[in-house]
Amino acid sequence: MGVPAAASFKRYHMEHHKFQGEEIVDVDIPTNFEGWFFDSKLKKTLWCLLQPAFYSLRPMFVNPKEPSKWEFINIACTIVFDAVIVKYFGVEGLLYLFVGTLFGMGLHPVAGHFIAEHYVMHEGQETYSYYGPLNWLTFNVGYHNEHHDFPFIPGKHLPTVRKIAAEFYDTIPHYHSWSKVIYDYIVDADIDPFARTKRVRMTNEEIEDLRARGGLVK
Repeated sequence: MGVPAAASFKRYHMEHHKFQGEEIVDVDIPTNFEGWFFDSKLKKTLWCLLQPAFYSLRPMFVNPKEPSKWEFINIACTIVFDAVIVKYFGVEGLLYLFVGTLFGMGLHPVAGHFIAEHYVMHEGQETYSYYGPLNWLTFNVGYHNEHHDFPFIPGKHLPTVRKIAAEFYDTIPHYHSWSKVIYDYIVDADIDPFARTKRVRMTNEEIEDLRARGGLVK
């Protein structure tokens, strides 16, 4: 990718699994600005193009974290790797990595998985799987319901999970084309960055207040 992202992504992605849809904690949820501004076909197309920027910068603004030792190790490894690329392939080689990352995560068929995974296209369902051929290139990242149900199962075994539990996975809405997901997202007026299931967290004081009024059971 040319930029250090693996260590930080792991930290935020683990929280996405544990607190899916929870405001602030799950930084996969677009900000209010994104939902407010990108509300037309043209703007949603721009949002898709800029998705790498939102995906990488959103955590710093919504839920910043102190860097861990693994982030510093990640940065050091990336600097060394980038230096080797520049030495043997020039600045053009490094630019290729940056531009490839932007295009690969932007308006690109494979990048459709960023939208397909959790944008609500069918009322009442917040996570979706994709069962098309691009899974061969993406380590089965399309098996997203299976991944959330069994996050510790390696990607290569997720098709087996679907096969074993076909009565659960094949009977709910899923996709066979990431390109169509991107197209539907852009042209459907009812779908925008707000089309996500969002859970608002409560403070301890709010919880105790509800319990005092009989609203929660300990």
